Amino acid sequence: MIVSLTSILLALGSTPMAVAEDRPDITNIGFVLYTKSHAPGTLNARWMLTDKYKGPGIAIGGPAEGYAGEYHVRYFYDSGEFSDEYDLVIEKTEDVYRAFWLVDGETRAIGVGMEVENGLAIGWRRVTD
Repeated sequence: MIVSLTSILLALGSTPMAVAEDRPDITNIGFVLYTKSHAPGTLNARWMLTDKYKGPGIAIGGPAEGYAGEYHVRYFYDSGEFSDEYDLVIEKTEDVYRAFWLVDGETRAIGVGMEVENGLAIGWRRVTD
């Protein structure tokens, strides 16, 4: 059976396409990129929550080598104003990283990531009850 490019394009043209109104709400999705600092056990962070909030951060107290470990992290908005503070646990299994942001021992956010050329990239979301 031979199908022409024209018939494929016509068929695609009649297929409903997703538009912005059809997209699910992404108010609880964030991303962070951690890069090594010159100080051992310290990571610099660049974070964002959807397209509304973003800024730098710093994680201290981690291991001298690698990314997996326990840190204390503080995040700020681009304006310099303080945003949030957490205990951060990063675990590694093979080439996959899992991250947990905790306050008083309770998990407030979870994420999954991987090493990239210049750091550790993690997608995350807040944990809701």
